[in-house]
Amino acid sequence: MISYLPVFLAFGLMFFAVPVPVCLLAGTLLYFGVINPSLPITSVFQNIVTQSMSTSMMAAPFFILAGSIMNYAGITGKLLDMCDCLLGHKEGGLAYINVLLSTLNGGMCGSANADAALQCKLLVPEMEKKGYPRPFCTAVTAASSLITPIIPPGVPLILYGIMTGVSVGKMWVAGYVPGIMLCIGMMIVCYIYAHKYHWKSARETRATAKELVQAIMKCFWALLIPIFMIVGLRSGLFTATEGGTVLIILAVLIGIIYRSLKFEHFKPIMIDAFRATANVMLIIVSACGFSMYLSWERIPHMMAEWMMAVSSSKYMFILLSQLIVFILGMFLDGTALLLILTPLFYPIAQSYGIDLIQFGMIMLVNLYCGCLTPPFGTLMYVTCNLTDVSIPQFCKYGWAFVVVMLTVCLIMAIFPGIPTFLPNLVYGA
Repeated sequence: MISYLPVFLAFGLMFFAVPVPVCLLAGTLLYFGVINPSLPITSVFQNIVTQSMSTSMMAAPFFILAGSIMNYAGITGKLLDMCDCLLGHKEGGLAYINVLLSTLNGGMCGSANADAALQCKLLVPEMEKKGYPRPFCTAVTAASSLITPIIPPGVPLILYGIMTGVSVGKMWVAGYVPGIMLCIGMMIVCYIYAHKYHWKSARETRATAKELVQAIMKCFWALLIPIFMIVGLRSGLFTATEGGTVLIILAVLIGIIYRSLKFEHFKPIMIDAFRATANVMLIIVSACGFSMYLSWERIPHMMAEWMMAVSSSKYMFILLSQLIVFILGMFLDGTALLLILTPLFYPIAQSYGIDLIQFGMIMLVNLYCGCLTPPFGTLMYVTCNLTDVSIPQFCKYGWAFVVVMLTVCLIMAIFPGIPTFLPNLVYGA
């Protein structure tokens, strides 16, 4: 029983709002420093640093920096104009624009927090002017931003691919279909609310064909980025890590083409990228240490035996594993949870013959449901703080978007061909 104390300590600290990396490192230190000091603590940290400094892990900071450059390169504004031309004339148009912009932004920055923060400043004030309730604006902004890490080049897709040995390129391609499904599902929710409350459109008349073509041409180069990245990985032109550096170069070039990237942007870009990278890498380092403790105590092995004993079929395993993911997602940061649970679950998924791409996409979408749910949904708190909305007010509208995400998970669980169709088409079955 004493060997489980690090788990209780880590989760106990989380309930007191202690940062996730600190919680995981505390559990690791308790085990290797007190419970089982047979391995020198210096060796433990050496092992942790070695794992986190692998070439594959370097992909994360590169893509984070590329996303930061994109935010200053004027791409979002041009994508917003295009979305306005497509959907602005419809009743509740700004709600549709909010969802579509996040979907398109996914191919640019891959960060839910960055997307949510940007849209809270950019769209929420405009939506309020048109009569949208602020709690709804907050809920749709938080929910739609969760599409962003599902659409390539989302960092979670990279991390999952690295941990399971699945091609990062395949994970990127696989992200498009669930991302589009989430986009459509959330737009249906917006449609229901818009027609119920008769919210105003963003523009009086439908955009002309000329206006639409001009809007598309203005963001043409930005729209080509996801396609170029997929083609580059598929053809072997570059690896995922090298792709991060390629994306940085492309982001700078696009910023120059649009004449929106200035020299004075260099400092805030680096500060934003450094903060985001530090946050992600701290989680990776702490999760590596905690995973090391779990391996030493053979907890993954015991959990696998237990789950296979109670799971009579692969569908029962998917249901049970995703229930665990959903509940823990209410308390833990999505990236940390991904790094902890993936090594536990993917070998069991393999033993049941479940495609790892299918399992990964179900798990990733489910993970982000927790970001919208009390008591500790991270993105819920971020957006509510930015817009000064209470949690009960948020939940009044947010529950519908959680239902959409869980429905997408269910569809992918029942029909494995949905998340695997594109990877099989592009890479071959």
